[in-house]
Amino acid sequence: MLYAIISEDVKDSLSRRLEARPAHLDRLNTLQQQGRLILAGPHPAIDSTDPGEAGFTGSLVVAEFNDLEQAQTWADADPYISAGVYANVIVKPFKKVLP
Repeated sequence: MLYAIISEDVKDSLSRRLEARPAHLDRLNTLQQQGRLILAGPHPAIDSTDPGEAGFTGSLVVAEFNDLEQAQTWADADPYISAGVYANVIVKPFKKVLP
């Protein structure tokens, strides 16, 4: 089943994000290689694909897991959590309708 992992950043998270980004991307690349990643990306703090120093306000990952517990366990191990980037993470089932 698909799950949405919706994360909200702490204020002024950009420097922590940049430091933990390689490890964060490694995990996402693993999901992609396994064919389980549907989409992933950050929410820019301003209306721009490159927000510069404005940074980001959070992230969204939609991926396939066996169950909610597995999705939550994966989300809890994100390097952005241990680096103090995320203030809050919500994991919930997701039903893809389109496309």
